[in-house]
Amino acid sequence: MFIKNEARQRRARKTRARIAEQKTARLAVSRSNLHIYAQIISADGSKVLASASTLEVEVRKDLANGGNIAAAVLVGKRIAEKAKSAGIAEVAFDRSGYKYHGRVKALADAAREHGLKF
Repeated sequence: MFIKNEARQRRARKTRARIAEQKTARLAVSRSNLHIYAQIISADGSKVLASASTLEVEVRKDLANGGNIAAAVLVGKRIAEKAKSAGIAEVAFDRSGYKYHGRVKALADAAREHGLKF
């Protein structure tokens, strides 16, 4: 029944296996219809080093809708700023099996513009 979601999860597993070989922190992106989330996870996968989402109070006051490209750009900017303050300059981008398009692409581009390298 959920073939589309299973295919996305399969793609995500393959990507995460490649990222694990690199032994670097990863920027994991997750999205729903209403919100978008970003986390920087340590190289061994045991800790979340920084996170940002459209659920945060600082982000919500600037947005009317958390499920659009403008929201993704704001989350990308915040995750890059939080990564800098945590001392992280380079990450591997984990799009969680989503297409590199729309909100996922907007978040990645905003993170790059604000100094995160991947």
